[in-house]
Formats: sequence, structure tokens, C-alpha cells
Amino acid sequence: MFTKKSDKEPSAFDLGRVGSPPPPPHYPAAQPMQEHTTPRPMQEPSPGVSHIGADLTIVGNLVSKGEVHIDGQIQGDLHAAQVTVGETARITGGIIADEVIVRGAVAGSIRGRRVVLQSSSRVEGDVFHQQLGIEQGAFFEGKSRRVDDPLAGASVSMDSGPMAPGFPLRHA
Repeated sequence: MFTKKSDKEPSAFDLGRVGSPPPPPHYPAAQPMQEHTTPRPMQEPSPGVSHIGADLTIVGNLVSKGEVHIDGQIQGDLHAAQVTVGETARITGGIIADEVIVRGAVAGSIRGRRVVLQSSSRVEGDVFHQQLGIEQGAFFEGKSRRVDDPLAGASVSMDSGPMAPGFPLRHA
């Protein structure tokens, strides 16, 4: 009726029946943190950033509550919190954002509290801004207007698009 206790460790099947818990696992000692580390160069956008790749073309309006990095093409308006137009990007339409950084081509108006046209940028359109920076070598053809609130009156209507009344492809 009685069994002899074995010297081997219990199996996973036996653990449910054994009264004492198994010994805790052994972890190696933690390595001390280095105080001085060199930052890695950023190759891809950080998490939480929407990225439009160079091989992607969007025909239509794009709306984001966060940050958008574009390397592809957009034929339509873009509304986001922060927009970065990469060197290979081509945007035909307006841009509305708190912060707009342009390295590529934009054919349309830009509305932003802070707008930066970097040396590789090509902008053909008006820029409405609170702060504007234009690097040497940037191409800019249009009007620059400093306004107190460049985003005022430029809200995005959710009544546009395929679900909006009167959209040609909508079936009632």
C-alpha cells in the first residue's frame, strides 16, 4: 500500500499530485547597465508611426490621428497629427497637420503649425503656417502665409468617402 519515494524529480504529470512545489528556476545574475550607450541610427519609423512605403500608391484622402511617414505616392488630401514626406514621396493634394516635414515633392497646399521644407523638397503650392523653415536648396513655388491658427477651418469631414451620401458607387 505504501510506495517508496523516488529520488528522481517529478514529471509534469506528477507535479499536480505532489504536495510541495518544484524548486524555483535558476536565473543568471543580471548584468550591470552601461551608463554611456551610443544611439542606433534610426532606419525605420518608430512604433506607432503609420508608414506608406515607396512601392505604395494611394488614390484618395488619408486621415490619421497620429504620425504618418510617406515614401510612396498619395493622390488626395492628407490629414494627420504629424506628417513626414520622405525623399521618394510624391503627394498631389493638400496636407494638414500640426507638424509637416517635407523632403520629397508636394503639389498642393500645406497647412501646419510648424512646417519645414528640407533641402531635397519640392513644393508647388501655398503654405499656411505659424512657423516656417526653408533649408537652402529647397524648391518652393507658391505663397507663404503666416496665420495664427493654420488648422482653423480645415477640419476633415467624415461625410466624405464611399459611405457618404451622393458618392457615385453607393447603392441605396
